[in-house]
Amino acid sequence: MAIVGRPNVGKSTLFNRVVGERAAIVEDRARTTRDRLYGEAEWNARRFLVVDTGGLEAGTDDPIEARVQDQARVAIDEADVIVFVVDAISGLTPADLEAAELLRRAKAPVLVAVNKADNPKRELEAAEFWQLGWEQTYPIAASHGRGVADLLDEIVLALPPESEEELARKQREAEAEAFAREVETGKLEPIVVGEDGEELDGAELADLVEDEAAADALGEAVDDEARRWDALMAAESEAAPPAIALVGRPNVGKSSLLNALLKQERSIVSEVPGTTRDAIDTRLPWGRTEIVLIDTAGIRRRGKVAGGAAAERFSALRSMKAIARADVAVLLIDAVDGLTAQDAHIAGYVVEEGRGLVVAVNKWDAVEDKTGRTFDQYVTWIRAEAPFLDFAPVVSISARTGQRVERALELAVDAWAERRRRIPTAELNRVVTDAVRRQEPPMTKGRRPKLFYATQATVAPPTFVFFARDADAVHFSYQRYLENRIRDEFGFLGTPLRLVFRERSGERLRRRAGSRRRAASPASCGGRRR
Repeated sequence: MAIVGRPNVGKSTLFNRVVGERAAIVEDRARTTRDRLYGEAEWNARRFLVVDTGGLEAGTDDPIEARVQDQARVAIDEADVIVFVVDAISGLTPADLEAAELLRRAKAPVLVAVNKADNPKRELEAAEFWQLGWEQTYPIAASHGRGVADLLDEIVLALPPESEEELARKQREAEAEAFAREVETGKLEPIVVGEDGEELDGAELADLVEDEAAADALGEAVDDEARRWDALMAAESEAAPPAIALVGRPNVGKSSLLNALLKQERSIVSEVPGTTRDAIDTRLPWGRTEIVLIDTAGIRRRGKVAGGAAAERFSALRSMKAIARADVAVLLIDAVDGLTAQDAHIAGYVVEEGRGLVVAVNKWDAVEDKTGRTFDQYVTWIRAEAPFLDFAPVVSISARTGQRVERALELAVDAWAERRRRIPTAELNRVVTDAVRRQEPPMTKGRRPKLFYATQATVAPPTFVFFARDADAVHFSYQRYLENRIRDEFGFLGTPLRLVFRERSGERLRRRAGSRRRAASPASCGGRRR
């Protein structure tokens, strides 16, 4: 379903209302929306795609606006149902008549939505739009939701019959819901319990470990439960393909990379920074499945965003949210500029969110006097400027020529898979034990930590929990040492790791008991023995 109309009639407001979230930037200014923006909606048990478009205009001289018109026409050609949005306050305008003439040639059915009809008087005035010639008009107020339900009823009736894929999706969702209900009712309990039948937390599990054989046995039990949870997560997220966000500063080639991967002009490309404003989701077939590519607006420095237009602030927020909902981010940097402070800032945000990361050095064709060692020098510079990115693969690409763009996507999919890897507990403890034998934890404030046990708690991102004595005294350099040992053994290329250090419960209890005994002793109370 495509939403079209002249500029500033409330198309993006209606789009947000239908999809149920503020996915499109809304501003009281014409020509805010540029690219086609897709979102999923569900009404009366029917799920369908909704497309927001830029305003339809004729005879524009602005090259960017001309491409906006091309984007809108593509949406009209692709749509099964078209919602033509007009403005009840402004009334019928020549621009509406021009847009209507274009829509009369469309193959899909057209529904006229008279927006901003938020009171009975304006609903009566909406009758003016009957002269456009369509069978029915629907007075609505997208900002308040008035009349939108009636419009959605008609949209669902106008949609083509459900496809086999849609029916299969409903079947998968029904099975996942049934599985979740079994978990809620206690038929499935993906937890580890002790001999008394009570659930054990991680610290209590560690207290049970007395020797290597017991550690292996407990590790197998934990792994079995982890696999059950993984199966549950896979069943619930089977319909969710990998989401890969293209992020970076303005004008580094994110939209060009998206178009090169799709082999079509999905996003408007211009040398003017800030051309892309919304975060644009596009599905791309990949092998036997598909992936979701998210083109984002360029993220400027905080000072420039705060002092800029409202649309620019909203664009930055959309880009940050896109990173948060993605599985992997492809950070594009300019090969001519090299890694800048803002590039490192964006990469740091990706790592903080626990997302996979691939660094793509774009505009490689613009680098002069390249030799066989040029790329290695770039990688060395990036590692030196941002050592916290040593886990992220680096690839040189040219979105303009298409050079190695597929390789960037392959690395992103590999990072997505690595982000979901689970290491058996016995293998993990073997590596940790060997690492401790090679290098003991250093003394911190007179205390030397002792590691007892480790297990992988979750995936996406991989999170490892270490049970120790004096866990808070484990120095960050030793944490980095353990992380490097895990990476050397198991890989995890392209994904950050989370290392959590917890005090073993038995150690806490013994320490508290010792403190109480010292506090209750005669010497501590100032008394004397007789």
